[in-house]
Amino acid sequence: MSRNDFPQHQQHPQHSQLPAFPDNFSTAPYRHVPPPGNAVPDDIDDRFVFDFRPYDDLADGQRWSTWLRVEPLSRGPEPLPDWVVTSQGAIDTELGVLKTGKEADVHLVERADPRDPAPGVVMAAKRYRSPEHRTFHRTASYTEGRSVKRSRDERALKRKSTFGRQVAAGEWAVSEWAALVRLWNLRLPVPYPVQIDGTEILMEWITVVDEDGTVQTAPRLAQTRPSPELLAAYFEQLTDALAVMVQNGLVHGDLSAYNILAAGERLVIIDLPQIVDLVGNLNGMTFLQRDCANICGWFRSRGLDVDEHALFSELMAHAF
Repeated sequence: MSRNDFPQHQQHPQHSQLPAFPDNFSTAPYRHVPPPGNAVPDDIDDRFVFDFRPYDDLADGQRWSTWLRVEPLSRGPEPLPDWVVTSQGAIDTELGVLKTGKEADVHLVERADPRDPAPGVVMAAKRYRSPEHRTFHRTASYTEGRSVKRSRDERALKRKSTFGRQVAAGEWAVSEWAALVRLWNLRLPVPYPVQIDGTEILMEWITVVDEDGTVQTAPRLAQTRPSPELLAAYFEQLTDALAVMVQNGLVHGDLSAYNILAAGERLVIIDLPQIVDLVGNLNGMTFLQRDCANICGWFRSRGLDVDEHALFSELMAHAF
């Protein structure tokens, strides 16, 4: 068979759509010599012209945004709030420690693109402590019913080895991330979860504005002295939130006035790594009773007549 026996491909319909090159087109190197200065030659296709904007070197306490570095499932649920910065040129700048704890520290991080006129955003970065620091108390009671994907990780957790403590830190971060995403999708009052990267969770910074216009971190409920009317509204908000949680088989597990933020007239629930399954965890009912007792005890101390047994019974009616 000779070459002439093959079909003529140039007659194929799809080849008729190829662009025609001008007669004087040349592929010779260095064919075009750009003019001096920053002028753009007239004979360059606009599709190949772009605006190159250099960025300065990072300073101490800065890093490039990790938004595009993490996989899509490690980013916050859609639709994204309009304040979330997704620019590839954004820079994360450390602003300081907001809170320290036995298991994790919370920092403030500003994410902004220096070449973008749109404003940046300040977020709370919760970072679980490294293996040499203390881990959660009563870990076994909280993790009852949870599964670990890899058998190697499960064995390391049981041995409490160095690697096991690393796995535990990651598991607690993943647990809180999953709880934030799930509760946010249920429209419950929790900070918006921006992203998770290893043992760091970036989330919405819950703030209040002082009388002089200064933005401050919202105080914990335990630090407030609300009026009787606001106190009753707060308790109603919490009752509604707990009811939605138990309807979906969830219990906070460590709820108190110290892990609830008072952002003006609304409450925001925080610190969710130990969230448990109401039925799947053998201690689910016990944790729910304790949450009710802690909450009602604080509200009674502020003058509101509430009873933890009545609250527990009401929640049970929502659960079953």
